[in-house]
Amino acid sequence: MGQILHGSAKTTHAIRGELQRSQASVASLAKRFCINEKTVLK
Repeated sequence: MGQILHGSAKTTHAIRGELQRSQASVASLAKRFCINEKTVLK
């Protein structure tokens, strides 16, 4: 079953998990997923 996202949501559960496991820099992750650095830090 699909995931229902908030209208302004930029990340899914899968993306958030990948962000948490990644060893890459905040800036590179933000650029890769087209999201703000503050969003990556959350």
